[in-house]
Amino acid sequence: MSETRGRGTVSSVSRRVLTLALAAAGTMSVWVGGATAKVSRIVVDKVEPLNDANPSVSYEKLRGRAFGELDPYDPANEIITDLKFATRNANGKVEYVSVFELTKPVDMTKASGLLWYDLVNRGTPVTLGEGAIRPPAHGHVHLISGWQGDLVQTDKNVTVQVPVARNPDGSSITGVVLSRLADSKPDANTRPLSVLANAIPYDAASLDTSKAHLIAKTSEKRSGEIGPTKEIASTEWAFADCSKTPFPGTPNPRMLCLKDGFDPKLLYELAYDVKDPKVLGVGLAAMRDVASFFRYEDKDTEGNANPVAGRIKKAVTQGISQSGNALKTFILLGFNQDEAGRMVFDGANPHIAGRLTAVNVRFGVPSGSGTLYEPGGEGVLWWTRYQDKGRGRTEASLLDRCTATGTCPKIFETFGAAEFNARLMTVALTGTDSKADLPLPANVRRYYFPGTTHGGDVEAGFDPKPQPASGCVLAKNPNPETETMNALQLALAEWVMDGTEPPGSVYPRLSDGNLVANTKEAMGFPTIPGGLAPDGMAIGLMDYDFGPDLDYNDFSGVISRQPPGIKQTIRALMPKVNADGNEVVGIGSLLHQAPLGTYTGWNATATGFFKGQPCGGGLTGGYIPFAQTKAERLASGDPRPSLEERYGTQEGYVCVVRAAAKRDVEKRYLLQRDADRLIAQAAAASILPAEGATPEANDMARTLCQRQ
Repeated sequence: MSETRGRGTVSSVSRRVLTLALAAAGTMSVWVGGATAKVSRIVVDKVEPLNDANPSVSYEKLRGRAFGELDPYDPANEIITDLKFATRNANGKVEYVSVFELTKPVDMTKASGLLWYDLVNRGTPVTLGEGAIRPPAHGHVHLISGWQGDLVQTDKNVTVQVPVARNPDGSSITGVVLSRLADSKPDANTRPLSVLANAIPYDAASLDTSKAHLIAKTSEKRSGEIGPTKEIASTEWAFADCSKTPFPGTPNPRMLCLKDGFDPKLLYELAYDVKDPKVLGVGLAAMRDVASFFRYEDKDTEGNANPVAGRIKKAVTQGISQSGNALKTFILLGFNQDEAGRMVFDGANPHIAGRLTAVNVRFGVPSGSGTLYEPGGEGVLWWTRYQDKGRGRTEASLLDRCTATGTCPKIFETFGAAEFNARLMTVALTGTDSKADLPLPANVRRYYFPGTTHGGDVEAGFDPKPQPASGCVLAKNPNPETETMNALQLALAEWVMDGTEPPGSVYPRLSDGNLVANTKEAMGFPTIPGGLAPDGMAIGLMDYDFGPDLDYNDFSGVISRQPPGIKQTIRALMPKVNADGNEVVGIGSLLHQAPLGTYTGWNATATGFFKGQPCGGGLTGGYIPFAQTKAERLASGDPRPSLEERYGTQEGYVCVVRAAAKRDVEKRYLLQRDADRLIAQAAAASILPAEGATPEANDMARTLCQRQ
């Protein structure tokens, strides 16, 4: 059994003592004792008042570091890849240091009783855009802490320091990784080794290029189809920086120098050995322990109180995009039970997250974003028990471990159109055979946001004029998710805190005919002049062969084959659309319900190596505005009614928005404060003239307003 089992401790002193400590030492440092504590010490480096967190309650933010220990033989930790090869302290424990930020009322009697934990995304706190309501606004205690151990800690990010794994004799552990470099700048001869945009955080095991394999690709599709390739001889490149020194340059184990420079028209793919893997899975345990510590512990062995002790009744966690994938991994691997057997989080919201994160595989790159050959779809992706016969897997679900221990949280799964397009949500809903809708367990609710880009537009507004989407063919998709998420976050908190039943699940299903093949015909997508067709834009689930040392269901272990073989591609389905090209199932934003154009979860890359392929890795949506008038529509051949034909006048449009807002507030999809703000925005927008150009336009507006 673990020698670290037992209650962790945290020290909290009065603000006066902290201030004196800061004045005396330049930092606020509190030692938390207890040899058996998992979080053995807390250092508070900074306390700052927050004047805008909640207008009725004074808040403060404590930034510090949690020093923790793990017993590699404790059953709660044994699933962590390479933990038994990690460096240990004198007590035989594996240490970590996690940065945390705890935002709390100065007077904790005014706290709501809920601890809201947000997973950071690549070391950075994530918000849901302008208008997002943060946890302190509801009186909650807010916590973030580091979980991603491949990032270098700075005084600005929120990460965790984890140990390196080594062989028992102290020698380096090595393994293979794959670097992919595309869209190079003209005349560039040196590039950092990365997986497209994400740096590989490991040194090459050897600078001998004959031990690696470098090719250049002339073309590539997201489905894995590639054009002609050419081998690059080991004498024509180096692990080096040649930006200031001629080839072979200055040796560098994390950079690639090409003797003749990079060709912007090619994609370069390097398979090579790296060394000294970080034990990244420790980050999941650190997240578990830090959250559990602040939730449960009263005081340290010296009697100093936890700053939120006795005031936390329940805890909720949210992860967004990459960190939402990490949250699903956290639940799958059983980390919602702490070492004392207690439930860590009562509620969980993986948002816009259709994959798992490479945080418990050797030489993982947790910052990855799901491009070709990147892992993340290997593990279990569904909430109910299902046997993935298509890939030859055993029956399993994301909730198996927490079900066995009685520690499953109440779950909101929230996502939009881009996640069907590029984040494997088809298999999450229908399994790998897509024969039937998989049932949801009683503790899971699922909410779909139709017609949104990844995360929705964070600068949403009622502006019919298209704005460019960087590097994409179609304009930027302005369809938001923020206001719907505000309402759902409140609903999740109420479900956890007092058992208030949330709104029912709303999402496309096979059974209602709203999940169909990714073709223009099956989806019912209209022919729009100058627009794109959706055919082939949805990215299927690649059944990769990463070698025999990976536990595929748990997405844990060792990847030994790079690039992986592709055994098959499991097709992605897409939601059906109406005559405007807009999806009809889900919780639509007010903009989606009073559309100014067609909103897609897909777009195409305009230029570069990936021209014609899904833009932004498939995560960038598009917008095709409606014509302003009937005459303009007829002149262009657009089959979609114009704004004038739909709404008549500006007041007609506002009436449609007002009616939609009223419905959504009643359904608890929208908070009244957000409804009032959005109606005002719509009224202030310049969408149509105040007076219609034709009697028909004025009649249309009157009819729409009378329907309210």
